[in-house]
Amino acid sequence: MPPAAAGERLDRFLAGLEEVGSRAAAERLLAEGRVLVNGSGRPKSFRLEGGEEVEVDVPERREATLEPEDLDLRIAYEDEHLLVVDKPAGVVVHPSAGHGSGTLVHGLLAHAIAGGGKAERPGIVHRLDRGTSGLLVVARSDEAHRRLQRLLRKRAIDREYLALVRGRPQSQIGRIEAAVGRDRSDPTRISLDTATPREAVTNFEVVELLPKHALLRVRLETGRTHQIRVHLAAIDLPVAGDPVYGVPGDLELERQFLHSARLAFDHPFTEERVEAESPLPADLERAYQAARAPLSA
Repeated sequence: MPPAAAGERLDRFLAGLEEVGSRAAAERLLAEGRVLVNGSGRPKSFRLEGGEEVEVDVPERREATLEPEDLDLRIAYEDEHLLVVDKPAGVVVHPSAGHGSGTLVHGLLAHAIAGGGKAERPGIVHRLDRGTSGLLVVARSDEAHRRLQRLLRKRAIDREYLALVRGRPQSQIGRIEAAVGRDRSDPTRISLDTATPREAVTNFEVVELLPKHALLRVRLETGRTHQIRVHLAAIDLPVAGDPVYGVPGDLELERQFLHSARLAFDHPFTEERVEAESPLPADLERAYQAARAPLSA
């Protein structure tokens, strides 16, 4: 243990180790009792003094048994290290209970995605809800995954969304700082009323005011589950079409009007600026034009 680690939390120290690579992986190892400090287990918040002996038992990685599937995907950017994909609405990002096939990961296996330590989600750095469309960055190696994760933790990946909301914003720009987590009474929902709050920050600006709606450009500083949808609903600007937190069926939408329209970051290997944009999909464009129509007299 280097003396420079003195005062650092154990989980943060572990996340910086190449063989661990992320805070989530560090927490899993700690929860499974695979980390000893001077021969004893310690909680993730344990503060190191420097000079301790830290033993880490990293399990051998399981090889993925996923099979590539032919999905019609637009690749907005790619090189040997990473790619930016335009996810269609209705597609789940990675396999999970009830979604053993047809995921974005299945469609990207032919593009040599890799990294991250979880066999069922190779290369996945961040996610979008099933009903949200737009841009995601995906890694092609363990090192690319680690570097992209670092960019995310430093909030150095610009993620901009377009959201159509019901109502009229009280200001041209806004910032929402409100911790979110699993709802106290309904664990299927994310809420501000939670026993497990996690910091969440959402910025927005008005692109266009419409008769009953407003088109917003939303920028994330954090990326919590359902963050944009929950935050906008909390300030009485529910997302059009959102079946859980917003206005179901609004403008005949079958999903929430939320689209990851722009992704920008400094390339983690070359430091060149990567910028990708995605136009509104056809269903959202139709709803947007309907929302722009003047009200009947």
